[in-house]
Amino acid sequence: MSAEPRINDRIRVPEVRLVGPSGEQVGIVPLAKALELAQEYDLDLVEVAANARPPVCKLMDYGKFKYESAMKAREARKNQAHTVIKEMKLRPKIDPHDYDTKKGHVVRFLKQGDKVKITIMFRGREQSRPELGYRLLQRLAEDVADLGFVESNPKQDGRNMIMVLGPHKKKTEAMAEAREAQAARKADAKANPGKSQNAAEAEAPADGQAEASTDA
Repeated sequence: MSAEPRINDRIRVPEVRLVGPSGEQVGIVPLAKALELAQEYDLDLVEVAANARPPVCKLMDYGKFKYESAMKAREARKNQAHTVIKEMKLRPKIDPHDYDTKKGHVVRFLKQGDKVKITIMFRGREQSRPELGYRLLQRLAEDVADLGFVESNPKQDGRNMIMVLGPHKKKTEAMAEAREAQAARKADAKANPGKSQNAAEAEAPADGQAEASTDA
């Protein structure tokens, strides 16, 4: 069955409860009279409640109504939050620099409102030291506690140990904040078109300074 409402001459009932263009109640009128009014207003007669007795019809610009409905549905899909689970893999004996890099990615994911699956990969003799992985996961959870929480506690899965972190911030909130930040950057760039260039020039060394640095 089509979801499209019946309009104009596709409406086949003797009378309708008519609603005017501004939402005013006209009352129960013969179908012929309702179609006549639609023609006078240069609008469509649209059946909005087919199961009512008599059916409820409204005078409107159906083409405009369909366009606005499509735009609202598109905006709703755009703002819809999809649950995303990112994955980050670490080794039990990860060096400090790599740990900071991996932690930075986890921070970014949580700020975006995404969940993060942390996997510790054990190799060889490391499998006999699961406490190393457990301590590493605990450390990471503590380091990002202001952005996320442990949704799934560390557990052994074959040669791996897995923990899932959930964001404190909802995905919709993160998306809204990202849009606001982007709009603010655009507004700032528009208001101060020379700001970025001036900042770059201020950071660049003078010719004499550059030569002195080279000679040193």
